[in-house]
Amino acid sequence: MNYLPVLLLIGVVILICIFVGRLSEKLKIPSLILFIGIGLLFGEDGIGNISFDNYDFVEVACSICLIFIIFYGGFGTNFKAARPVLGQATVLSMAGTALTAGALGAGVYLIMNGVFGAGAGWLECMLTGSVLASTDAASVFNILRSRRLNLKYNTASLLEMESGSNDPMSYMLTILFASLLSSSSYGASDAVILLVCQLGIGAAVGVALGFASVFVLKKLPMTVGQGGTIFLLAIAILAFALPQIPSLASGYAMVAGNGYLAVYICGIMTGNSGIGRKREFSKFCDSLTGIAQMMIFFLLGLLATPSKLPEVMLPAHLVFVVLTVAVRPLVVSALLLPFRVRLNKVLVVSWAGLRGVASIVFAITATGIAGSGGMPYNLFNLVFCVVVLSIVVQGTLLPVISRRADMIDTSGTVMRTFNDYEEDSGIGFTRLTADENNPWCGHALRDISIPKDILILLILRRGEAIVPSGSTVVETGDVLVAAAPEFKGKDDFSMYEQVVGRKHKWIGKRLRDLSLPSGTLVAAIRRGGEALVPRGDTIIRENDTIAVLRIKDVASVE
Repeated sequence: MNYLPVLLLIGVVILICIFVGRLSEKLKIPSLILFIGIGLLFGEDGIGNISFDNYDFVEVACSICLIFIIFYGGFGTNFKAARPVLGQATVLSMAGTALTAGALGAGVYLIMNGVFGAGAGWLECMLTGSVLASTDAASVFNILRSRRLNLKYNTASLLEMESGSNDPMSYMLTILFASLLSSSSYGASDAVILLVCQLGIGAAVGVALGFASVFVLKKLPMTVGQGGTIFLLAIAILAFALPQIPSLASGYAMVAGNGYLAVYICGIMTGNSGIGRKREFSKFCDSLTGIAQMMIFFLLGLLATPSKLPEVMLPAHLVFVVLTVAVRPLVVSALLLPFRVRLNKVLVVSWAGLRGVASIVFAITATGIAGSGGMPYNLFNLVFCVVVLSIVVQGTLLPVISRRADMIDTSGTVMRTFNDYEEDSGIGFTRLTADENNPWCGHALRDISIPKDILILLILRRGEAIVPSGSTVVETGDVLVAAAPEFKGKDDFSMYEQVVGRKHKWIGKRLRDLSLPSGTLVAAIRRGGEALVPRGDTIIRENDTIAVLRIKDVASVE
């Protein structure tokens, strides 16, 4: 097999998605919809003319990508911030999803039969309602993060927890109605068994793996490179796979836990455990989930055939309107108002019920179980259109509606609801060494002239960690860990490394004697595996690695 064209296509598509993602920030359009557009552009009816109809591959690929998206969503959720809305999120994810499936199924029945005369049965319509019942974690996380949408009254935490935990109910109902369509042997007892197993086994595995992973990371710290990150990725995969083993062992499809629920719970437990190197994992997963979202929505766009969409376009618009304007607001109001939730919060939660990749994956799964022959309409195409409408309309207007409803919290940031908040908090950490020439030695911290924006957090002294107070005296050899506001003009300068070879003209010279271009500075020197902070009298040696900072536009730097 000649795989080079495939690799070339993947590389080109990722580059296009990256540039399109930057464009979406200026156009105020959700990047996910642009990724779908790229898939359509490369697809059968686009300029790429790629004929692609491998539903099984798309289902597997999207499911794998969702594992990491949902795990990172749970890992980044600050449970302390979400605790006040835990009851509301639980009710929405369970009862809300079931009520949405039933109400939307009835709406689909009226639309398909009353408006279009399609002759759709109740099972087909309830299956459609079940597939579209859950809000999508990937879409919700993407909108909240990319728009930095900080909402009052812990609303962001509510949306995160609802979208991360409501897939089991939607999946259970999808499997149930798809099975009923394919066979008449499934009954009410099967539905109960399926629900109990999906929730019970999924939650049990998630909790067990969460405890196990935290224990391992605390007792056996990963010291080899990205060992901790790789470990957590392996845990996420296991959390998805293990709940489904009882089904394989028993041969009874109903006895299986929900992998996505296990992944989400495991992510929450590890993310809120105080394990080390959380920032490294967050940085890695930001890139990983970004690629996963690009992959998911590109594949969905590639799989869709635009020439076949017009036949379901009008029904899809009606289904979207019924879901967004009637079903979702009524269900959310009925479930949240008993909690005495403010009306403006109810409005935003109602509008923020974005549909996404989970619904499309469920549609593919349902088609595989029930078959497409018995459906009076193409379920995949219908759901695809509804998802696109949801991301475009709801995703684009969510910031506007939030502002109009006076739900934007300008006093904080949405990243406070994520455990990797430190990544965007604007606070950086640095290390200062008090050598024998340091004027701080022998003085108490309160007597040292330290800028007010800098705080000494920790002193490392002869293997001991000291939390300092104003009376703490700095001693020779102390290592001081300080916190300070991070520099905001990182886009205005660049850094590059230069290795000092045997014949380099800088060898033996002091830094102060170097003739450097204007706006250029030696920022650091790596010598023998150690990083040195350069001074004017520092002498350059052979094999030094010089980190050179170059300012692009001095006037623009804050």
